[in-house]
Amino acid sequence: MTQKTILRALAGERLPVPPVWMMRQAGRYLPEYRATRAQAGDFLSLCYTPDLAAEVTLQPIRRYDFDAAILFADILLIPQALGLDLWFVTGEGPRLSTVTSAAEVTALKPVDAIHETLSPVYETVRILSRELPDRTTLIGFAGAPWTVATYMIAGRGTPDQGPAHAFKDADREAFSALIDRVTEATIAYLLAQVAAGAEVVKLFDSWAGSLRGRDFDDFALKPAQRIIAALKARHPHLPVIAFPREAGPRYAGFARATGADCVALDNSVSADWAAAEVQKDGCVQGNLDPRLLVQGGDALETETRRVVRAFSGGPHIFNLGHGITPDADPDNVSRMIAAIRG
Repeated sequence: MTQKTILRALAGERLPVPPVWMMRQAGRYLPEYRATRAQAGDFLSLCYTPDLAAEVTLQPIRRYDFDAAILFADILLIPQALGLDLWFVTGEGPRLSTVTSAAEVTALKPVDAIHETLSPVYETVRILSRELPDRTTLIGFAGAPWTVATYMIAGRGTPDQGPAHAFKDADREAFSALIDRVTEATIAYLLAQVAAGAEVVKLFDSWAGSLRGRDFDDFALKPAQRIIAALKARHPHLPVIAFPREAGPRYAGFARATGADCVALDNSVSADWAAAEVQKDGCVQGNLDPRLLVQGGDALETETRRVVRAFSGGPHIFNLGHGITPDADPDNVSRMIAAIRG
């Protein structure tokens, strides 16, 4: 049996100490990340410069000895590879040219053209697969189609994904065509990451929680199912983590419905509920509140141990319920890890 703890958990093994990594573990809370980002000049240059992207991916591994490293990239590289303009506004986040009609969906680049733009990302994966410690699992990732489409339609992040809902409701056929194009591009992108050395892949559906009923089935569940089926057709033993953030009760059964090996949980659901309703289908990942890494103190250690205890009856990967925030204290990450491994 493999010795990598995350792969063991993903295969359904209950471990005495859960493996741990964090979403956004390579990020602005670390001084060494800020220094490398400054060296790159801007965020997209950091994503597309393999040596620097690999360096920031390795930094939290050197500092904390996490059980996994996640490729440093961005979910919006796919829209850029499909032909949209992408830029980042300091202090405000990403901006994109938009897709708001059937004609603009048709005008997107074909899926087989994405690799020209994304080849530096695959080189980053190759560097990491050589340089990571033998015990550290390399996770590749992509944004899920619904979440990526919300940015493509609005041209930026929005609090309620209103523009995407409006397009979906006005022209479901054109919207479905956009989801299909992004789904196919995501399959091609993740297969290329696996070919370059990713051992696990994760699908981030950050805005899944704004979908309801049939829309959740059509635009969160079914695309995940399609992506996972395509990946496993080529790589039957590839573990896949799905993160339909803020899915609430729809977390239950999500692994069964999509074929995911693990469901990542945000911190809006209780660990006790998830242990009963989600973990019965396999591995779960999560779900400490990231604000505790700002707050620190006894609350951090108490809550960390509580999450570990809640999921101790089955396979579990310890993580946060969302990404670590830039104002988190790096020392609090050490305290969290000590409380997990203590």
